[in-house]
Amino acid sequence: EDSAAPYPPAPPRNLPGDSTGNVIVGCMKNEAPYIVEWVAYHRAIGVDNFLIYTNGCEDGTSELLDRLQEMGVLQHRNNDDWKGNSPQQHALNQSLKEPVIRNAEWIIHIDVDEFMNVRTGDGTLEALFAAVPDATNIAMTWRLFGHDGVTELNDDFVIDQFESCAPKFCPKPHTVWGFKTMFRNIGAYEKISCHRPNKLREDFADRVKWVNGSGKDITKAVAQKGWRSSKKSIGYDLLQLNHYALRSAESFLIKRQRGRALHVDRSIGLNYWIRMDWCDYRDVTIKRNVPRLRAEYDRLLADPELARWHRHGMEWHRAKARELRAKPEFHELYTQALAVDLNETERVAYALALDLET
Repeated sequence: EDSAAPYPPAPPRNLPGDSTGNVIVGCMKNEAPYIVEWVAYHRAIGVDNFLIYTNGCEDGTSELLDRLQEMGVLQHRNNDDWKGNSPQQHALNQSLKEPVIRNAEWIIHIDVDEFMNVRTGDGTLEALFAAVPDATNIAMTWRLFGHDGVTELNDDFVIDQFESCAPKFCPKPHTVWGFKTMFRNIGAYEKISCHRPNKLREDFADRVKWVNGSGKDITKAVAQKGWRSSKKSIGYDLLQLNHYALRSAESFLIKRQRGRALHVDRSIGLNYWIRMDWCDYRDVTIKRNVPRLRAEYDRLLADPELARWHRHGMEWHRAKARELRAKPEFHELYTQALAVDLNETERVAYALALDLET
């Protein structure tokens, strides 16, 4: 999709009373080079607060988040003592006890490789909510972005580096149309899960209204369960969730070594690369946000200590990439990934074959 005029800076928001406004709750592990961009971007489009959980960090992620907390930008919680099936779900369970979540107007659970791309009005959450005033839940369907030929880690904006992505119409494999959910904090659901709120309370059954990224009512299909869009429910007109699951090829190696936050028992290998490395189409609509992202990013990094931890994180990741590429297992994966040359039909066929195997 073609370039368009940059969005103007969004006016500051004034929150009433004890409201914490639009809140992102997320989980991170070894994501230091990407955090400031992600936080600055979402602040620039209308996110008011962040609650971030971390576990097992070695690259300065925890220290960087602590500094952002000291600056009043977000709240950081240590999640090293997680219990259950995944650190992510443990964190989400704990988040329900936090005042920043209890007093939120809208709650959003996304990861640091996911960017909300509002495609209406001035590109802010306020413009989105004005377009769907009756919605209590908004399904944000992924648009998967591939590595776009970028092999090495660098300190440029993620949203500016990667333009190649999956087609809008791609019902298979099932991962392409996965969605995350932003929802009004009205008490309709008892639990936050990875993709959506769950356990709908009986007395709210007729009070929730789910819409897709085009503002279409999809309540009947997803009110109780579901985490991906279908041919009937897909929509990107007002909103899509840009998902940069791979970033550069070197970033992919580090992600492979780090492991998953939710499905901790599943490895990230060549099959993950093939499922996520979509480079057949181009979408640059999110780049309209680059000027206001740059303004907020530079404002945050004017803090010397935050800038120091950001540089530390980038240096750690570059060193880790060199270390991994020197190991036979990771060198082979890196070489195999970059050698993959599939058209969109072949990529779908390969992913479906893997589904049958498992």
